[in-house]
Amino acid sequence: MSIPSNSLEKKGLVFNIQRFSVHDGPGIRTTVFMKGCLLKCPWCSNPESQDFSPDLMVIDSHCRACAACAAACPQGAISITKEKGRQIDRGKCNRCFVCIDTCIYTSLQLCGKSMGVTEVFNEVMQDLDFYKNSDGGVTISGGEALGQTEFVARLLAACKKEALHTALDTSGYAPWQDMEKILPLVDLILWDIKHLDPHEHKRTTGVGNKLILQNLKRASRGKRLWLRMPLIADFNDSREHVKALVGLGQKVGAEKISLLPYHEGGKSKCHQLGRPYRFSRATTPDDEHIDLLKGIIEKQGLKVTIGS
Repeated sequence: MSIPSNSLEKKGLVFNIQRFSVHDGPGIRTTVFMKGCLLKCPWCSNPESQDFSPDLMVIDSHCRACAACAAACPQGAISITKEKGRQIDRGKCNRCFVCIDTCIYTSLQLCGKSMGVTEVFNEVMQDLDFYKNSDGGVTISGGEALGQTEFVARLLAACKKEALHTALDTSGYAPWQDMEKILPLVDLILWDIKHLDPHEHKRTTGVGNKLILQNLKRASRGKRLWLRMPLIADFNDSREHVKALVGLGQKVGAEKISLLPYHEGGKSKCHQLGRPYRFSRATTPDDEHIDLLKGIIEKQGLKVTIGS
């Protein structure tokens, strides 16, 4: 099954399409991860999603020091020595990605692929039977899906023509006019809350949360809504902060709150991207504390899930 040939094609930058996903909405789903985000959360488990351009990811454990990449690099950004192995000068690298094609060991990988609506839609439709049998569907995530609004709107419109259940996973940090284009095309919003204190939010993510909360209030009218929060010890896991999150959930009519305990998945990816990991002191709350927070939310009459 494919999009009608008269539909307008639009390219988007996608960094992953995850099939058989069970953590991004109801049922079995396909999650399309769009590349690029205006928030720079230091705990991000997918730091490769943040730039609005393709990235070079280096998997050192795959390298066999064959030196093919060094010979191919037109910028001379790659060197290999017995003492240090392969070294890549990110300052010299101009992201031409010629080196990737020469590496037969997949130690150099491209993150971010320009794809058309038709291409993504056809991949999504491969699992149509699973969606129908599990009440699943398609989730558009990121990065930030609203960073590529036109592409996402056309992809969602194609999905709705086939009566697929659609969900949007968003931080809500986008102009309202962009949100308005997407909302009629989604059945469920997964809204990511990082921190309710505006100063903490700006200090850690680089942007304030005023626009996010304004958009949340407007978007929640008439839409199914789940709130999600990365749970980080000594950052946003206090009883008071979680109680405030419950209050927000009640105001906007959220069906449930999802607590997503912090993990260090982003640390190795930052190394692969040649970037420092800026949240090295972050830790995961212990199980006892997570259970306590879960009880606080349930006591207020809201459903809560951990990790999804």
